[in-house]
Amino acid sequence: MPGHDLDAQAELYTRLGFQVGPRNRHPWGTVNHIVQFDGAFLELIALGPGFSAPETAPKEFSFARFVERYLQSREGVAMLVARSANAERDRVEFARLGIGDFSRFDFARQGQRPNGEPVNVAFSLAFAASPAWTETGFMVCQQHYPENFWSAAAQVHPNEARGVAELTYEHPRPEEGREFLRRFLDAEPQATADGYVFALENTRLRVRSGEAGGLTGVTLRVGDLATCRRALQAGGVVYEERGGALVVPPKVAMGVRLAFQRA
Repeated sequence: MPGHDLDAQAELYTRLGFQVGPRNRHPWGTVNHIVQFDGAFLELIALGPGFSAPETAPKEFSFARFVERYLQSREGVAMLVARSANAERDRVEFARLGIGDFSRFDFARQGQRPNGEPVNVAFSLAFAASPAWTETGFMVCQQHYPENFWSAAAQVHPNEARGVAELTYEHPRPEEGREFLRRFLDAEPQATADGYVFALENTRLRVRSGEAGGLTGVTLRVGDLATCRRALQAGGVVYEERGGALVVPPKVAMGVRLAFQRA
């Protein structure tokens, strides 16, 4: 979720009632905070001091340059990331399916546990791409030290958020990406009145017609809506109650429509 001001993002998500993880830095100069759930996370990310996107060879996907380009036009949700047990195997499969012929990207950084203890984390990424949907990045992520990344203590949020229930993708021509997403997600979509939806493990990806183009909404499961409401009110966050959900509009949530619904 790229933003121009990482401190402002972290302050906002704290007021939204999330436990925001410590600040981290990637080798090329992007900086981030992680908001973690059981098996999923939101990444707040910005260009830090000294940021410099590394030069890339043919067939290399530049994560750093993608974030940089995204921020030239908007803030919001830039990438759809799925879990991988073997990024190299997925990379080969993406090439076979014709949805991405990129090199695997490996990197490491130092992280912190909630108590401040430093730990090493490392990742392997495999990328896919759709020529029709260039406003969004698609990748899978293999974690090499999952025991150092995932933390039950980091997943306790004052707003009672438990996980990502749904992601919303809008595009003027949603059918153009249907086959690409079917291959990337290895799942079959179900038709809806204005598009289609993929039912995935613990979440859904809803694709519908819209002028925005890209990932525009994140719906989160919460354990208790009343507790979530109190957290938003305590943080001074402007929200609406709509259809049994608490909705924070994009102009408040830095380009993304955030909704909270009962688990």
